[in-house]
Amino acid sequence: MFKSFMYKILERRHFWRYASFSEIAELYMSRTVRTVALSLVSGFTSVYMYENGYSLIFIMGFFCCYYLIKIPISFFAGHIVAKFGPKHGILTSDLLYAPAMFALGFMSMFGIYSIIIWGILLAFSASIYQISYMVDFSKVKNVEHAGKELAIMNILEKIAIGLSPIIGGLIALFFGLQPVIWISALMFIASALPLFKSIEPTRLRQKIKFEGFPWMANIRGIIANTGVGFDYVTTGVAWHLFIIIVIFPGAGWEIYVELGALSSVTIITAILASYAYGRLIDSSKGGDLLKFSVIANALVHAFRPFAGAPAAIVATNIANEAATMGYNMSFTRGVFDTADLSGHRILYLCVCDAVANFGAALASGILLICVIMVGDVSGLNIFFFIAAGFVLLIGSARFDIYKK
Repeated sequence: MFKSFMYKILERRHFWRYASFSEIAELYMSRTVRTVALSLVSGFTSVYMYENGYSLIFIMGFFCCYYLIKIPISFFAGHIVAKFGPKHGILTSDLLYAPAMFALGFMSMFGIYSIIIWGILLAFSASIYQISYMVDFSKVKNVEHAGKELAIMNILEKIAIGLSPIIGGLIALFFGLQPVIWISALMFIASALPLFKSIEPTRLRQKIKFEGFPWMANIRGIIANTGVGFDYVTTGVAWHLFIIIVIFPGAGWEIYVELGALSSVTIITAILASYAYGRLIDSSKGGDLLKFSVIANALVHAFRPFAGAPAAIVATNIANEAATMGYNMSFTRGVFDTADLSGHRILYLCVCDAVANFGAALASGILLICVIMVGDVSGLNIFFFIAAGFVLLIGSARFDIYKK
């Protein structure tokens, strides 16, 4: 049904590539189901740990280790994708994610052991999926209209993200977070199924080779991924913890509904921004979009410590959505073009993912140090100011596609 819907809406705009549109439609469908599953619970995991009595110091120490572990796993994921193809990589990722979420659901019973199992399985699952998805999308996209295809993917994701947190929050309010985690785990398995109606888009049994990769030509774009990872932790883990610790202390189970509602109000902004940004990217203005969006994103981070009321949180989320999506879409378009030209698609995407994980680990470590030195609230405030400066690194990328 979903695939038929996608055909009816988009086939007329993709008539020049109808033979391969089924591949992008299947990727849309799979990504949407996965996003629903992920959004049901992803925003609540750090909060769930905090609500179960784990300190902010422990949580950030955990995430620092988690992202450090993911750095070498990125290259292991690349070998999986090179040998078996991105679609089989996504299936492997989803099959790993399900037991990871089940392990998290038993945190109240098994404590730290559940967290360790969850973290290890999640690290493998997330890394394999990220490489598989990027390789698949970069391979089946249409070069002339990649901005539009990124926009469509973002719109579908944002609709899923807009609705899922509220649903997950309501289920958590009445039945606890465990049923939400288990539903999410089952949906992850289902999300991989649409991809296997067509063949793998890449040659199988490849080997990743470092020789001949144009390192110097792409070093600035690679290093810029550090800022992407830093921003991910700032917008996700740190911001959600700030809300529960500073804005809604002692909210109990109601916090899941409140977080879900606050995360969902950005859906209209996300849809409109995705469409507009896609047109800008396809009009060769992606470079300007990247620069301005990064600056706007930095300003949003600098404002976060002053968001002391629900209205301010909503405004911050809307502004962050517009800024983050702007740099993310333009940056991803540049990454795809570089992957096409490098002759080492899988290796390049692995390196980008590994560097982004380093940035996320760095963000977690800096927040950990801030909290140890000045306490939870002051530590979070200082961290947001540091993040405002650090994410400007994203704008230092120089992609060839934006030099034309």
